[in-house]
Amino acid sequence: MLISVIIPTYNRKRVLGDCLGALLRQTLPFDKFEVIVVDDGSRDETKSVARSFIKNGFNLKYVRQENQGQGVARNAGVAVAGGQIIVLIGDDIVVRNDFLEEHLRLHLRHSGENEAVLGFTTWHPKLTLTHYMQWLTNGSSVLGKFGGHQFAYEKLKNQIEADYNFFYTSNISLKKSLLEKYPFDPSFSGYGWEDIELGYRLYKRVGLKIYYNPKAIGFHDHVMTEEGMASRMRSIGASAHIIHKKYPELNKVPPVWKKLIFQILSSGLCISLFKGIRNLTQGKCSSMYYYALSKKYFLEGLKESPSLSYN
Repeated sequence: MLISVIIPTYNRKRVLGDCLGALLRQTLPFDKFEVIVVDDGSRDETKSVARSFIKNGFNLKYVRQENQGQGVARNAGVAVAGGQIIVLIGDDIVVRNDFLEEHLRLHLRHSGENEAVLGFTTWHPKLTLTHYMQWLTNGSSVLGKFGGHQFAYEKLKNQIEADYNFFYTSNISLKKSLLEKYPFDPSFSGYGWEDIELGYRLYKRVGLKIYYNPKAIGFHDHVMTEEGMASRMRSIGASAHIIHKKYPELNKVPPVWKKLIFQILSSGLCISLFKGIRNLTQGKCSSMYYYALSKKYFLEGLKESPSLSYN
């Protein structure tokens, strides 16, 4: 077995079905890969959906655990994986037919245990993109350096390698032996940081190299709205304390001067100003509004405790 695809999931039977359907259409032969669905305590028909794909030589394993978060779920998948290479994707990722072949192609070229492959994730073409969704996937929309917190692939244009900040678990692959030695930290039960923490830990411990393959394409089938920003950013803020305690040099809990800047940017006056500009330009100049709003919720999260989230 060459590849094990690990998919943590929680109460999202519809998107999981689409995700598995895309893996069923891979150009890589079925005997070369397996799929492991780790059900993190779902209360819907996730189990039935997953097991309906165990047919016609398609190798699928279903694992269930109590709700403990995505990192713990991925560790459970690694524990039962038979592949030499672990491909990590989300349950809302619908991959292109040659997705696994593209990941494998770079692993055959970069066979070292500390060598990983990052694929490209973009919005599913069936979705209607909003200005907010566009901002989420542009990490350079504010002063060419800051922006949305989902992806920042624009920074990898013409790049062959990526650093630990691009350890995107929606589309990345590593050697199984490496993940067995260095699993996801179970301390991160909420949304945010568990992927960056592992990427940074692997960089420090084994000199992790991440090779970027923009041809390993996954489509993100998840409509995201401004209304959902609050819970996501509060969770990121709460979890920041965990990674800061382990690696204070990363400054994930901002120092006093930076908090002050965030507080000014996210003040009611500034947010109203940025929102007015967004409305006057019909959303074309909305980056500062979303950035300021995200910092408002992030600062609120710094005062909270981490919580489980799959949003």
